[in-house]
This record gives sequence, structure tokens and C-alpha cells, in this order.
Amino acid sequence: MNIAPFAAAPAPSTWWEGIVGVLVQIGWNILSVAGIILGAFILSWILKLVIRRVVNRIVSGAKNKANVDDTQALERSPLAAVRVVQRTRTLGSILQNIVNVTIVIIALVMIASLLAPNALGSLTLLSAAIGAGLGFGAQNIVKDVLNGMFIVAEDQVGIGDVVDLGLATGIVEYVSVRVTHVRDVNGTLWYVRNGEVLRIGNMSQGWSRVIIDLAVPVDADIGEVEAALLATATELANDAKWRTRVIEKPEVWGLESVSGDALVIRLVMKTRANAKDDVARELRMRVKHAIDHLGLSLPQLNSITLSGLEGAQRVRGANPPKTKPTPVPTATDRPVWKPKKGEAKPAAVAPPEEPAP
Repeated sequence: MNIAPFAAAPAPSTWWEGIVGVLVQIGWNILSVAGIILGAFILSWILKLVIRRVVNRIVSGAKNKANVDDTQALERSPLAAVRVVQRTRTLGSILQNIVNVTIVIIALVMIASLLAPNALGSLTLLSAAIGAGLGFGAQNIVKDVLNGMFIVAEDQVGIGDVVDLGLATGIVEYVSVRVTHVRDVNGTLWYVRNGEVLRIGNMSQGWSRVIIDLAVPVDADIGEVEAALLATATELANDAKWRTRVIEKPEVWGLESVSGDALVIRLVMKTRANAKDDVARELRMRVKHAIDHLGLSLPQLNSITLSGLEGAQRVRGANPPKTKPTPVPTATDRPVWKPKKGEAKPAAVAPPEEPAP
């Protein structure tokens, strides 16, 4: 009977070499992962520094060109400089957000390929299956990102703009590819998803218009009141403190409504977008003093905002353009048949005689 010999136990030196090899491999993997993470932080810091430098240089160039030291003072410079500053800061915040997301994804893929080299092939199939499953749930995210990219690319909003997003109204403090941060007048910070923004009312682009409806007694002299209002508004527009905020000469649009209690006269002034509220307050105060000087009592003094059909008709001022009426042909404009030369006129047909009774 043959008895198999017992298996020889591994030598202690070989066992220790295997343990040391595993520990060395683990240590190298840890160092490699730490190096990738450190490199990602360094790359992110460098790219953010470059973006910040570029943004600061563009903003400083706009300030130097306008000969101002404060960004808020750019409202006295051409409107293009203001839009350059706001759009540059917005694009800077967007680029920093994109850099962070891109670097994190690349670092995670490199770490996964380092720790499990054979897992990327199966990870591709797994990610395709998960993507197909989450595609329906991620529609809102894709919609937010795409809409945010178009909002920034088309310069619809910028950091520092006063906007009305329908969901929130206030000052834009931060814009990302998915969410826009809006601070309202009460200090509440609203987070608005870009995909939910259907319309944007930007009150910081171009110009604004101060509209004041002044109600005077029914026995007041309309011509005298209109002359006093126009003189007061013109004095404000020529004032050294306010003339940089007024774009065009003020206008009196005339009598807006007549009632048994008061006559309403409308006064308007075109201003820079960021200076509308300040100019409106100063104008109301001066109008009040002018009416007091005339010895009239004010039933009301309102500052209104035109909207709807009235706002569309008054875009160009007191006398909006109107289309020409469609001409309606009259009896004299209708063509009359005339016989050609050499052609006899048709004989008139006599009416039939009535039979004798």
C-alpha cells in the first residue's frame, strides 16, 4: 500500500515575501491615489487662478477705460462697459463650476483604473445600463444645464442684474449651469432652477423709464401745470448730480384721464437702468414742491409701470406709430365699363307696358 507523502509547508521566507509584496502594492496604490487627488487640487487651483486673473483683467480694463474705480460707478459710463463686466463675472463663475466637475470626474476615472484596471470594461456596460435607467429621471437636470448654458451664452442675465424670473425677483448673485441665485428686496435668497425659467425680465439692460401720474384738481389750469412739470423735470435733467443718469429729455405726455375728482397728467423721464429708482424719488420730491408753489393740492401722486397692451403702445412715447388704414373703395373709385371705339352702345330696353284693364 502506497501512502502519499505530506505536502511540504511553504518556507517562511517565501511567505514573508508575499506579504511584503502585497503591502508594497497597497502602499503604491495609496500613494498613487493621493498623487491623483493632489494633482487634481493643484490643477483646479491653477485653472481657477487663471480664470480669476482673466476676469479681473477684463473688469479692470473696463474700469480704466471708463476712468472709474468702483464697479457701481460704471453706470455713468457707456452701457456696453457695464455688460462686459457683468457678463465676464458670470462666465467666470460658470467656468469655475465646469472646471470643478470635470476635474472630479477625471480624477475618479483615473483612481478606478488604477485600483481595478479590468473594471473599466464592465463599468462601461454598467454605466450604459444605469444611464438608460436614469435617463428619464435625469431629464430635468439636462434641461436645467442646457437652459443655463443658453442663458449665459445669450447674455440674458449677469451677476448684479436686477431681474424678474417669474418665480423670483431681485439681484442676481450667482449663476451656475443648473441654478441661479436671486436675492430679493427682503434679503431672501432664492434658488431658481434654470430649466424652470420660462421668461426673464432684465431691468438692468439698456434703459428704464420713470412714469409719474400726477392728479390735480379739476379746476386747475392744465397748461400751467404741464409747463411747471416740464420745467421741474428739465431742471433735474440738467442738474450736475443727476444729468449723468438721465438719457433723454423729459416729456409730458398730457392728460391721461378725467374724472369728477381729479385730472391725471403723465410725466415721463428716460434714465439709465440702474438709476431709475433714485431718479424717480428725486423727481417726485421736486414735483411735489413745484405743485405746492402753484398753490394746488395733490389728491394723489403715483409712480406706475405700464404693462399689457398699454405698455406695448407706449414703447415709443406719447404718440406711438400707427399703421395706415386699409383704403376702402367708394362708388366713384369703382371701374366703369365704357364701349370701345366703333362699338355701338347697347340700346336701352324699355320696360314692358302694363296691359289695360
